[in-house]
Amino acid sequence: MNAPTAVPTSREEWEQRKITYRHMLWSLLGDLPPLFTPQVETLYIEQHEGYTLSHIQFDNGTGAIVYGYFLLPDPLQTPVAAVLYHHYHGGKHWIGKDELLDDPISKQQRAIALVKAGYAVLAIDAIGFGERQYQGPGGKRDAGVATEHALVKHLLWHGSTLWGMMVHDDLLALNYLVTRPEIDPTRIAATGMSLGASRTTWIAALDDRIKVCIPVAQMTRYQDYAEQGDYSSHGFYYYVPGIIKAGIDMEIIASLTAPRAQLVLIGDNDPLSPINGIRIVDQFAQQVYALYDAKATYETRIYPGIAHTYTPEMLTAMLDGLNRYL
Repeated sequence: MNAPTAVPTSREEWEQRKITYRHMLWSLLGDLPPLFTPQVETLYIEQHEGYTLSHIQFDNGTGAIVYGYFLLPDPLQTPVAAVLYHHYHGGKHWIGKDELLDDPISKQQRAIALVKAGYAVLAIDAIGFGERQYQGPGGKRDAGVATEHALVKHLLWHGSTLWGMMVHDDLLALNYLVTRPEIDPTRIAATGMSLGASRTTWIAALDDRIKVCIPVAQMTRYQDYAEQGDYSSHGFYYYVPGIIKAGIDMEIIASLTAPRAQLVLIGDNDPLSPINGIRIVDQFAQQVYALYDAKATYETRIYPGIAHTYTPEMLTAMLDGLNRYL
């Protein structure tokens, strides 16, 4: 296993490295469509007790339709802080953004918790999930993991990556979110579990408009995960060609958010995030945040005996983190 990344000795050094690292990350993600502010269509609006739920859609620039939910607290006092929520994988491709409303695994209703706390919430289906299950090259002949695998192959042939397209679509959603008149664009957070946590970490690393980053149940240092040899546990989406060879690992990606607030919630028994790697990421990020005199805005909270799950304690910590930083 390669040694951890060398810690920068000054803020100026890190700022220069940040430019280089971001450029490298975009290169590794492959040939992606340009980013733009999508024209969003509201399909219909549901009125619920304490919030409104809009069903929305937009074209991601490739002819693929992205489906999403946009929730606003009711009554509404504008401008409101907003949360870009990223759904998990879990091998349950049919769930997608519906996890936000009623997670069948944890039984949590995280959307309700967020709007009751006063936040607007935007969640989209990642490509291959939810209402986008059939957006692979095989159309309705494939679904679920078959769509995911076909997309990986198809995109690689065209010089792109599935992970790159997921990040691309999440940034389109962010571009839309900051244009909403109800939203305070200076108070936007990102959060999610597992796949959603990785999406959260990456868009915060690449875009300074994310002011608070709270990944749950995923902080995978690639080299430590590779050392386990258990490559089959993570979905194909997770593998970015050449990233380890380029000398980039999770301590770099997580630290690109500095000095913006970041709260990592992770179990010490999560097989997708080996604990030794978590500690390397935490130590490096703490030192980077210290360069900005911002150690108070970075925390890794490790839950003893917890595997790959979203516990009630993590939900409480996520909401507390939003209230503290946003």
